[in-house]
Amino acid sequence: MASFLSKLFGGGKPEANDDKAPARGEAVTYKAFSITASPIRDGEQWRLCGVILKSAGESGEEGQAPLERTFIRADLYTSREEAETFAIRKGQQIIDEQGDRLFADGQPTGRA
Repeated sequence: MASFLSKLFGGGKPEANDDKAPARGEAVTYKAFSITASPIRDGEQWRLCGVILKSAGESGEEGQAPLERTFIRADLYTSREEAETFAIRKGQQIIDEQGDRLFADGQPTGRA
């Protein structure tokens, strides 16, 4: 009975192959930025998620970690591959629209 209640209220151990955490795919270089798709499992579908990186060396500061912006959108896809494809496209669109302004605050991490 305790086992049933534990599972019911979320006290169970996490699954060994839990797909909730976004695993990053291969990086794609686009206009001096690096875009990596990292879709998030949402039930039986995948939510569009990705990361845009900019080398800190390009802004004249040597020895610093790259600047990173994460984007998560409401779009859902039936396969991980499809979500990865559209995450790269969305990253390219964000770069086209915002460019270096995306990193204007100088913070090492943030949301796009």
